[in-house]
Amino acid sequence: MTVTHHLRVHRSDEQLAREGQLAWRIAEIAADPVEVDADVVDMIINRVIDNASVAAASLTRAPVSAARQQALDHPVSVNGSGSTVFGCALERRTSPEWAAWANGVAVRELDYHDTFLAAEYSHPGDNIPPILAVAQHVGADGRALVRGIATGYEIQVDLVKAISLHAHKIDHVAHLGPSAAAGIGTLLGLPVETIYQAVGQALHTTTATRQSRKGEISTWKAHAPAFAGKMAVEAVDRAMRGETSPSPIYEGEDGVIAWMLDGPDASYDVPLPVAGESKRAILDTYTKEHSAEYQAQAWIDLARKLHNERPELADPANIESIVIHTSHHTHYVIGSGANDPQKYDPHASRETLDHSIPYIFAVALQDGTWHHVDSYAPERAQRENTVALWHKITTLEDPEWTRRYHSNDIAEKAFGGRVEIRLTNGETVTDEIAVADAHPLGARPFAREDYIRKFRILAEPVLEPAEIERFLELVQRLPELTAEEVGALSIVAAPGVLAAAPAPKGLF
Repeated sequence: MTVTHHLRVHRSDEQLAREGQLAWRIAEIAADPVEVDADVVDMIINRVIDNASVAAASLTRAPVSAARQQALDHPVSVNGSGSTVFGCALERRTSPEWAAWANGVAVRELDYHDTFLAAEYSHPGDNIPPILAVAQHVGADGRALVRGIATGYEIQVDLVKAISLHAHKIDHVAHLGPSAAAGIGTLLGLPVETIYQAVGQALHTTTATRQSRKGEISTWKAHAPAFAGKMAVEAVDRAMRGETSPSPIYEGEDGVIAWMLDGPDASYDVPLPVAGESKRAILDTYTKEHSAEYQAQAWIDLARKLHNERPELADPANIESIVIHTSHHTHYVIGSGANDPQKYDPHASRETLDHSIPYIFAVALQDGTWHHVDSYAPERAQRENTVALWHKITTLEDPEWTRRYHSNDIAEKAFGGRVEIRLTNGETVTDEIAVADAHPLGARPFAREDYIRKFRILAEPVLEPAEIERFLELVQRLPELTAEEVGALSIVAAPGVLAAAPAPKGLF
């Protein structure tokens, strides 16, 4: 059962009571002592494994190395035990906000973890690094950590279902600051008043434009959610010290809705759990089998299928045109509707290529597979016959696929579309796909063994076998872990791995 919170702008002279504010309702949900359902616990374990998988794969990448070095250049805060940093020895710790930063960048760098798409876009797994960092620092046990993560997912998904940020070019991490702050509040057992102030501060400090996901996409794409997690940790710290936030943060006449979103006459209906209701929103989310923007997942699977069934489609000499009929988001954000010439540039950055469905479909159609490194390598992107095929691919918005994309009915919600391939011999090949194979309603839904397999594949090049087994044994006992065991819930790189990664010097 859920309750709809009606959200609108209020003039200052209306004096909206705290109890009527969305931030207060979020805080009440975070403070609710309800237990976590068994199937939710199982999925939380899956997603902690998933985060560690993609973090392992990114340990030696430059943005991750830079963020890790920033974190290591800061000492442990005086009021706790400190937090682990992915890749580093367990005893090598830093302050929790910096661990949230470093680990958040590692998790997001490859754009390869879980997703939820509705009115807004999100990667709810971004909640895990800041909540885990605080849990380690304060000595929380596994049960408390599970409860905190369940809250982070719940608030993130509820906000994403109701409030579009991208329509106003506000980055989706504006929903992450409040959800991570709420999750930390649950973890720590904070009172409603404190969580309310933390949520307001976290939102206020994490609103930014979507230029980080536009044009020549930079390394800030990975840093933005990590920054939101870091801000959430700091917001909770300030709120615990009695410091207050702008109020009402959402509803004020100079607040987020009135000036950053739909304006002073706007309203939203946010679905929220009632008091005593289990937090189950994580079950509405889905992870990635492939390292690419989520809307590309189904298209990689369809291209893989066509590669096997019609191998002649991989040769650009046989192709007149390929048109992908898809949703508004896929067309305008990662398709030709974005009008970004960089999406067709063989010399574009990896971050840009993983937001180019024409590139991704071309490579998957030719290779029949997708690899988180090889599929983005400069020599792969610059291959002559790939560029020729790539430049024959365009996208178009199809109203029906847009409708299905935004549907609240999980049975018809879709992130794919229909492809129409015109061959030079006059033949037309058409096919379609609604959801990725790994989606809960896909051809091969991800289960525990798939998460473990993904972890092993991505971790084997950088972790020793014993470390892989240690982590998997530990994480699968998550709700039973002692505080000491939660403190060891990280991954340690094999000797020499981090030494080969760049360690740039900065201000700190």
